[in-house]
Amino acid sequence: MAKYTWQKHIGHGLAWWLMIVLSIFRLESAGAQGVTIEVTGGAYSGIPISVVPFSINGLPDPNLQPADIIESNLRASGRFDVIPEEQHLSRPDALNEVNFRDWRLIKSEVLVIGNIVNLGNDRYEVRFRLLDVFSETQLVGKKFVVPTNNMRQAAHQISDAIYEQMIGRPGDFDKAIAFVNVRSTEEGKTYRLQIADSDGWNPKTILESPYAILSPSWSPDASRIAYVSLEDNKTRIFIQNVWTGERTAVNEFEGLNTAPSWSPDGRKLALTLSRDGNPEIYVYDIATKLAKRITRHTAIDTEATWSPDGDTLIFTSGRAGRPHIYSVPAHGGQPTRLTRDGSYNAGPTFSLDGQHIAMITNQGNGYKIGLYSVGDGSGTVTELSTAGEEEFVRFSPSGDMLVFATTVGNQSRLSTISVNGQVQRFLKYEDGAYREPTWSPISFNQ
Repeated sequence: MAKYTWQKHIGHGLAWWLMIVLSIFRLESAGAQGVTIEVTGGAYSGIPISVVPFSINGLPDPNLQPADIIESNLRASGRFDVIPEEQHLSRPDALNEVNFRDWRLIKSEVLVIGNIVNLGNDRYEVRFRLLDVFSETQLVGKKFVVPTNNMRQAAHQISDAIYEQMIGRPGDFDKAIAFVNVRSTEEGKTYRLQIADSDGWNPKTILESPYAILSPSWSPDASRIAYVSLEDNKTRIFIQNVWTGERTAVNEFEGLNTAPSWSPDGRKLALTLSRDGNPEIYVYDIATKLAKRITRHTAIDTEATWSPDGDTLIFTSGRAGRPHIYSVPAHGGQPTRLTRDGSYNAGPTFSLDGQHIAMITNQGNGYKIGLYSVGDGSGTVTELSTAGEEEFVRFSPSGDMLVFATTVGNQSRLSTISVNGQVQRFLKYEDGAYREPTWSPISFNQ
């Protein structure tokens, strides 16, 4: 949400509400184009891994080297210490070429090798092996047959296979992100709801509009996205099918309709509605089209999201005079204040294991990502150091990374950061302002 002034006593006119919702978007223009992925951060303490460049037979685009994509993915998770290629003592692409002593000398614990063979008719066989350097055994190996335009996807799937083998849970790399891109022309602004690979490549527009688009939220099966559109001088919530583009409007209530968030079972949406005169949290049943009011207070209550078990909602409220995070049973009840640090805590989101909450926080150093440990009870928010001013944050499904919108100088970009705070990766972008990214809960290929 916007960093607007929170008030305990508010007006009720639609025009006033539209001004608030529009202030959510700080629409700086980003002039640079074609920026590649950047990785910044300090020392790593993850699993030492070496990724050998794959041997390539007949691949037309040398920029599709899977090893580069795999390295960037694994490093971004904060779980791996990728040993630079210049330290490699050899470059094997087959098991019988591996001298494990070479890799022990550079303190690599695991090794990735692979090759690509042109099968003709735009079909390529991609093979990889993950090897344990100390036991000199293969941990996992797979073969893919893909066209050129699926080479990056194969690299993401290999990254996921390595991550799952070494960490013990599914990876995030072959999943998608959804976000809003805003571009300015002489005719005005164009808003695009887009989905892209987890590293920002291959963006696809699923909705283009002259009206502001806000608050995209994935359904649990990743087939639909709920979002807010400022069409017809109203805040309206839509649910859109990612594949067909078909969309339906959520029951339009009087006043503000915003901040949709899917329940874990996909049957309900948490919403912010002002139909009773004040913005409150409601739970909307998609089948019955009925909305149940959850909060009751004269302050602004907004930005509700669900706990993984669906039993709890966390939300932003100004009831303490400044925005802080509260929790409330999803069926209704007395809210509990969670955060106490800083002058601003807003836009909460749960990790998949329910143990942590991420948010945007201001503790005197600007707007940064904050992490709160559930069950801590102290109200303490730990700030993650990043390169810009953050505006929106969501966990990756594994919980090892966060995707967020950030402003660095005059550039509005998307970025990820590992939860341990060691690695920040800027995602690929073209132009315009990038807003409100959110990670798909599952891969489109599942």
